[in-house]
Amino acid sequence: MARKKRSSPMLQKAVRRAAGMNSIDPNLDVGNGLTLPAFSTLIETMRTKENAYNSALSNLDKLYREMLQTESELGDMTEHMLMGVGTRYGKSSVEYGMAGGVPKTQRRKGLRGESPTPSEEQPSFVASVNSNGNGKKSAAS
Repeated sequence: MARKKRSSPMLQKAVRRAAGMNSIDPNLDVGNGLTLPAFSTLIETMRTKENAYNSALSNLDKLYREMLQTESELGDMTEHMLMGVGTRYGKSSVEYGMAGGVPKTQRRKGLRGESPTPSEEQPSFVASVNSNGNGKKSAAS
């Protein structure tokens, strides 16, 4: 998603005011260094900076898209390199493990419905069952 470009409401307001002041006097001077030519110069400076900022955002978006594309290509090549090592040396080889793969001999396949933890680590449950075998207390107890 492209970054939102900036539009300055203050710049738009200044441009409108400058147009109105220009109709009064193109060389308007209200004292203390406040002149219409200086105001117009500052408006142009702001416009230039805003354009530079928006251009930088566009360039940044372009670089980001290029980086994502390269990252995708790198992921594909990484996978192909590992597959190539597996093809050349075998998927059970030490070289395959050195390249980052899990050798076939070290893979553990679980059955469907089986939890990933070994059965020795699972807690054991002991149920107490009375002599009548149904798990209920007898009336004589």
